[in-house]
Formats: sequence, C-alpha cells, structure tokens
Amino acid sequence: MSALEANFDGLVGPTHNYGGLAPGNLASARNKGDVSSPRKGVLEGLAKAKRLHDAGFVQGFLPPQDRPFIAGLRRLGFSGSDREVWEKVNRTDPVLARNMASASSMWAANAATVSPGADTRDGRLHFTPANLITALHRSIEGEQTRTALERIFPDAQRFMVHPTLPHQSSFADEGAANHVRLCASHGEEAVEIFVFGRDAFEQWDARFPARQTRQAAEAIARRHGLDPKRVVIARQSRAAIEAGAFHNDVVCVGNESVLFFHEQAFEDRARTLKEIREAAEGLFDPVFVEVPDSEVPMKDAITSYLFNSQLLTWPGEDRMVLIAPSETEETQTTRDYCERLVSGNAPIGRVEYADVRQSMKNGGGPACLRLRVVLTEDERAAVNPGVMMSEDLYAKLTGWARKHYREELSPDDIADPDLVTESQAALDALTGIMGLGSDFYPFQRA
Repeated sequence: MSALEANFDGLVGPTHNYGGLAPGNLASARNKGDVSSPRKGVLEGLAKAKRLHDAGFVQGFLPPQDRPFIAGLRRLGFSGSDREVWEKVNRTDPVLARNMASASSMWAANAATVSPGADTRDGRLHFTPANLITALHRSIEGEQTRTALERIFPDAQRFMVHPTLPHQSSFADEGAANHVRLCASHGEEAVEIFVFGRDAFEQWDARFPARQTRQAAEAIARRHGLDPKRVVIARQSRAAIEAGAFHNDVVCVGNESVLFFHEQAFEDRARTLKEIREAAEGLFDPVFVEVPDSEVPMKDAITSYLFNSQLLTWPGEDRMVLIAPSETEETQTTRDYCERLVSGNAPIGRVEYADVRQSMKNGGGPACLRLRVVLTEDERAAVNPGVMMSEDLYAKLTGWARKHYREELSPDDIADPDLVTESQAALDALTGIMGLGSDFYPFQRA
C-alpha cells in the first residue's frame, strides 16, 4: 500500500528550562540551573521542521502541554487563583514546582508508540500514549498527550488512540524512543522492534534507571494487534544504560530496511540481529550499519547524539540522509566516522547537521523532537489540517513564538507568577492557530 512517513515535531513550550529532572540523562544533569531561551528553543525546532518540509517531507506538530501544570497542583491540594497556586508551591515545595514547570513534552519521540495500519490486525493506525512513569515531570504528560492525539487524528474508523498503560512500574513505557519499525517501504508490512531496559519482575540495581519494561512492550504489541511473527522484543544493553543512554534512540535509529546502531546498543547483539532477520523473512532483507566502539566510543556517541538523528529517505536521492545535531559535527570521533560513512557504499549517503542546542542541553536531539507516523493518502486527508506544516502555519508559529515567549528563563524566573499567565495566553492563542478547540487545555476548561 502506498504510504509516507510524516514527522510530528513537539513544539518547545514557553516554560522550557534546565531543571535537571531526568535521572540517567547526563546532559540534563550537566546543565541543571543554566539560563534557557524558550524563544530560541521553539524557533530552532521550527527551523528544523521547515527544513524538512521544504525538502518535500510531510511535517506536522504536537502542541506543548499546559505548564506550569496548575491543574495537577490542584489535585495535590493547592488552592486559590492560578497565580496564587503557583506562588504557594514555589514557596513551600520548589522541587515540585520545577517538575510542574517542565517543558519535556517537546520530546515527541516519547509521546507514544505508533503502529501503522499495514502492521495491525484491524488495519487502523494505532497509538499508545506513553505513561512515562519513571520521572514525575514526565508522568503528568500522558492524559494530555491522548487528548492531543485524539484531536489531531479524530477519525475513529482510521485511527485508534489507546489510553496509556497502567501507571505502575511493571508497565513503565517511554514511547517510540524505544521502538523501531523496519520495512521494505513505509506502506508495507514491517518488523516492529521493541527495546526494553529491564524485566518488571527482576531486581534492577544499576547506576541509572532502566525506564522501559519488557511487560510494557509486550502489552503494546498485543493491544495494537501486531503479528507476533513480525515483532522483535530486544533488551537494551546494561552498559548503554549505565553510560547514559536512557532511551534506545540514543544508540540506535532505523529507517525502512536500514538499522543504524552502536555496537553496544543491545545486550545480546547476535541474538537481536538474528531475530530481526527471521522476523523480516519474506518481507525484506534488513541492512545493518553497525558502528564499532573502537571508532565511536559509547561516551562520544552519547555526548554527540550521533544516533539521536533523523534517518530519512530523501526525495530524489538514492541513499538515505542523516539529520544529526551540530554536536555530532563538533565531536571529532563522530565527525570522522560520518565522513568515512558517506564516502563508502553504505546506505547512508549524506549527513546534514541541525542546530537544536536548546534541546540538546536537556538531552534531546533531532530524533527526540519528532514522532514518526506512517500515513496512507486517505489517513493523511483525515488528519487535523491545522497542525500540518505550510508556509502560512510556519509564519504564524514563528510570529506567535516571538510574541509570547521569553528570551531568557533563569531558575529564579520559574517562580514568577507572571509565567503562568504568559504561558496560558500563549497556549490559548496556539489552540486557535492549530484548530485544536477552545477546550483543549485544562486551564481552558476550568
């Protein structure tokens, strides 16, 4: 079936800051307390999306979530006006306040796991919003993510938006950041690879948490109606997690039949590759591009985010293109590797670099900022048009960001009650621009 892969990028929110809230995320910890630039962050993300749109890719957006999350604080017993609630929590529990101000929904790769109709039993496109329960600041996203997906993909005959998995550690789910889909072409039946960090019923005592459980992966494969013969459930290596690869997409990325990964990405590399080959039998021949640790040490892979790149089938080109963060070019081992890669006969023929430094300082590269959704022509026509990139939408969003976003946001600025009213004004305007409805956010429904 003819289909294309659309990228839905997460818009960077007005409260983008460096709170250092993510255990195991080395960049987040390293930059904790730095002054952020929400305006620069959202414009960087928009520029990346526009670049791909101009090249011929289908590009959409996921809206930021309501932050500071006043509705969540009310559930915890805070009362008064929205400004009063924010003043009270910053006075009594500033750590909780930082969690409720996080703009982490910008990393749309964590928004959901997506299975196209070519893979599912009922032929519908399935979404499972991630519960993200490992960290407080992310565990509050799932409900609003489901609302966003239902507004963007509203046709229940074509799309199925599931609830999150249970908010319990046995079903810890981090979304598409631990999921890879390999296929001959996007519209064909695929092998879906789910990567987990731990089994829910084992004792985990590593330096950093393993955020995804095997049980979550198995549950999503079942509820999406995937053919078990076309599913691979692989374990991420403990070494990668302990080195700071808190999601599989820090050490692995795939596109169509190509899997581009670090030598130490999987706990049992040989078994994982064998299972992928077996699952793909009769559909396509997988192509493995493995990066040896001797050429790119794991430390450099994580610092540079070489694998947290967008691997794309570029219109009009015979070989794929890797959109990597600028940090990949600035790290000698990864820059040298990329030069060798494209000069040979590998399926990746070109590397382009994108400046997403505001995101990178919190541990998110180009791949973190997007959710991949394969759409048939009919499905694409059923998507809410207000979220799809166009020249007009780009102009509106850049103008909106320049009007509503602060140039700088320091740790002390987080406590400013004006941040609540500024953010709500920005998001209220955004729902009109994107056609999401005037009851999209909790503060609009209050």
